[in-house]
Amino acid sequence: MSTVTHMQLIDNENVYEKSAVESSTALAFDFGERRIGIAVGEHLLGSANPLTTIDNESNEIRFQIISTLIKEWQPKLLVVGLPLNVDGTEHAVTQLCKKFARRLNGRFNLPVILIDERYSSVEASSQLNQAGIKGRAQKAMLDQIAAQTILQSYFDSLSMGK
Repeated sequence: MSTVTHMQLIDNENVYEKSAVESSTALAFDFGERRIGIAVGEHLLGSANPLTTIDNESNEIRFQIISTLIKEWQPKLLVVGLPLNVDGTEHAVTQLCKKFARRLNGRFNLPVILIDERYSSVEASSQLNQAGIKGRAQKAMLDQIAAQTILQSYFDSLSMGK
């Protein structure tokens, strides 16, 4: 797993409660301009699983789907992968991703953690290759596997801190 070097909490309403979060479900997002991969995981188990991919550029549709998932899974925390250049600097999609994370926090009143996601897509592609899913067949699953990698990286960072 990639090491976490960048983590930031967005919690405008101060709803983050460590004990509640650490015994709850979390949803993770691999944000893209075209697609958003989503994964789900449990803090107590410390494991993440791919959930779905939203393949739509409309923010209205994206947030309708996310709202349904939040109602279904009842997370206490949202984790968003923050795309950065290899050297750790920000680029154009970084700003879009931060805006997406702020919108999640504002719309759903849930704390959002931004976490360094460098190499998550490369790692996801490698996992799919190992599973025998190659080339174009990966497209449908890549973003949700990347979201799983992001969430697992977050869980791993918690266990390293203990």
